[in-house]
Amino acid sequence: MATKLFKIITLGLCAIVITSKISATLDTEELRLLLSNSGRDVSDFVRDSVRKPIEVLAFAGIDKGMTVLDLYAAGGYYTFILSKAVGDTGTVYAQNTERGLRFVEDRQNRTQGEALKEKIEEGNLKNVTQLIGPIRSLSLADESLDAVMLAQTLHDSYNSNPDRALNLLQGLKILLKPGGFIVVTDHVGIGGSNNREMHRMEIPQAIAIAEQAGFSVESSDLLRNLGDDHRRSIFDPRLARNTDRFLLKLTKP
Repeated sequence: MATKLFKIITLGLCAIVITSKISATLDTEELRLLLSNSGRDVSDFVRDSVRKPIEVLAFAGIDKGMTVLDLYAAGGYYTFILSKAVGDTGTVYAQNTERGLRFVEDRQNRTQGEALKEKIEEGNLKNVTQLIGPIRSLSLADESLDAVMLAQTLHDSYNSNPDRALNLLQGLKILLKPGGFIVVTDHVGIGGSNNREMHRMEIPQAIAIAEQAGFSVESSDLLRNLGDDHRRSIFDPRLARNTDRFLLKLTKP
C-alpha cells in the first residue's frame, strides 16, 4: 500500500502542503536495475545523486504503459529514464526545438541533439519518438498524454513573462488526459534576487501559476538543499550544480 506523509511549511504568505509519496505501482528496484544494466551514459549517472530521478518518478506516479512527453528533453537525461520506466507498452515523446538541439550538452564536447541521438540508438529506446519544434506546433492529439516531464525549464518561461508560463501550462493541460499530470522540477529562487539572471524561480510563483492554469498541486521536499546559496547563478562552479530544487506534481482534474 502506498504511504503518504504530510507537513506544512510557510513561505511568505503561502502555506504549502509538502508530501513524500511512494508510488504503489512503479517498481523502483526493477527500474534501478534496468538503468544500471543498460549501458547508460556515465555523465548521466553522475547527475543522479542530485536529481534523484527514480524517486521523482515514484513521487509522480509514472508507470509502465504510460504515454509521456519529455518537454525540452535536451540531451535526453530524462528521456532515457522515462523510456525504461514506461516499458515496451509505453511511449515517450522527446521534444526539442531545432535551436535547442544545437546547444552544447552540459560539460560535454557534443550537442544536445547528438547526445539524445546516441542515447536513443545505444540504449535501444524503441519506444521513444523525437518531436522537433515548439510545443504549439506539435501534432499531438488533445487528451493523448498521461504525463509531461518539465525539468528545470519552467523558470525560463516564467522569468521571461509569467503569461508565457501560464500559456505553456494551459497548452499542456489540453494535451493531458483527465487525471494526467505534469512533473515539474526547478531551481529555487528567493524574493529580492534577480532570479532571471540566476536561472531560478520562487516556489510560490510556480504554485500560483499552476493553480491559475487549473491544476491541483502537490509538492515534495525530495530535492531540497537548504545549503544552496540562492544568490548565485545555478551555473556558478562553486555550487557544482548541487542547487536547491523544488518538485511539483500538477494534476489535471
